[in-house]
Amino acid sequence: MPPVWTAPLTPPANGVFVFGSNLAGRHGKGAALTARQLYGAVYGQGEGLLGRSYALPTKSASLHTLPLDHIRRHAELFVAFAHARHDLAFYLTRVGCGLAGYRDAQVAPLFADAPGNVLRPPEWGRHLERDRS
Repeated sequence: MPPVWTAPLTPPANGVFVFGSNLAGRHGKGAALTARQLYGAVYGQGEGLLGRSYALPTKSASLHTLPLDHIRRHAELFVAFAHARHDLAFYLTRVGCGLAGYRDAQVAPLFADAPGNVLRPPEWGRHLERDRS
């Protein structure tokens, strides 16, 4: 089973809080607000490493939910980044499953190939296991 984490948790010094964002970088609600308030997310930057957080777009700049294939591309960029940064531990939230409105079963498989330094939300475990069998 892929590594999981349970909130609330303060990530260690090398920990990065991964949250669903919008391309405008308006981090005003949900996990994005938490990322801005506690983990250094930068208002106006909608993707990538920001302080001790990583913004993964699930909504457009106009705050409309992105199609799942667009989120897949952003997830692939994140997974590649995580593969290159084994010095960091990534605490992945349920990106796309809150304000963006997707189900865990739709989003979890996008992260099936994430390396061991990406800790997934426990709600995704059964969906990842089913996809691997």
